Amino acid sequence: MLNFAANLSFLFTDLPFLDRFVAAKNAGFDSVEYLFPYDYPAKRIRETLEDCGLEQALFNASAGDWDAGDRGLAAVVGRESEFKASIEQAISYAEVLGNRRVHIMSGLADFSDPNAFETYLQNICWAADQLKGSDINALIEPINSRDMPGYFLTTPEQAAEAIQLVSRDNLKMQFDLYHAQIMCGDLTTRLERYWPMVDHVQIASVPNRNEPSNGEINYPYLFNWLDEQGYQGFIGCEYRPRTTTLEGLGWLSEYKRC
Repeated sequence: MLNFAANLSFLFTDLPFLDRFVAAKNAGFDSVEYLFPYDYPAKRIRETLEDCGLEQALFNASAGDWDAGDRGLAAVVGRESEFKASIEQAISYAEVLGNRRVHIMSGLADFSDPNAFETYLQNICWAADQLKGSDINALIEPINSRDMPGYFLTTPEQAAEAIQLVSRDNLKMQFDLYHAQIMCGDLTTRLERYWPMVDHVQIASVPNRNEPSNGEINYPYLFNWLDEQGYQGFIGCEYRPRTTTLEGLGWLSEYKRC
C-alpha cells in the first residue's frame, strides 16, 4: 500500500495551519508534508503530529525571502552564509519533527552559468554532509519553468547530473510527476532510469495542478508501477483542489479500496 502524504501548504488551506493536521488525519492520511515549518516552534508541531498520529514526511529548508521573490539559495552566488544558516535551521527542526528528508531549493539562477553551477555543487555537498550527521537525506527537485520561471533546476537530467557530481549517498532526487510531465514527459522511462536516485515522489494533474484523478497523466498506471517497485517512501499530494480538499478526495478513497 502506497503512503500518500497530505501537503498542508496546498490542502485544507481554508483552515489555520495547525488545524490542517487534524483534517488530514480525519480524511485518511497517515503522513503530511508542507513547504516551511518555521513560523511555528518545532516542539508545537511535534505535539500536533503526535496528537493526530501522523508521520512527518518532509519539509523544505528555508528558501530565503519568499515574499521578495527568493525561491531557494543553493545556486545563488554570494548568499552562501544564508544558505548554511538555512540548513542548520532545517536540521534543528527535522531532529524534533522526526522526518528523514529535507528538500533544498536551488533558487533562481542559470544552470549553464559556471559560477552558479559551482556554487550549487559546493552548497549541496556541504548540506548533504551536515544532514548526514543527523541521518537525514538531502533532496533536490526539478521544478518546471512555467510555474517558476528562472529556476535553476528544471529537469530530472539536471538533478541526476548534480547528484552524480556531488557523490553523496544521502543526496537524492525528489521526483515530482507534475513538474516532470510539463518539462519532458515520458514519465515511466525517466522513473526507471533514475529510480536508484529517487527518494520522494509528488503528484498533481497536468495541466492545471489539481487532483490526480483528472488531466493528462495516467496516475492509476503510475501508482501500480510504484507498487510493483515495492516503493516504501512517501507520495506527496502537492496539488490545488478544484473545489474543496474533501470534495476532491474521492481518488484517495478509491485507491485505498483497491
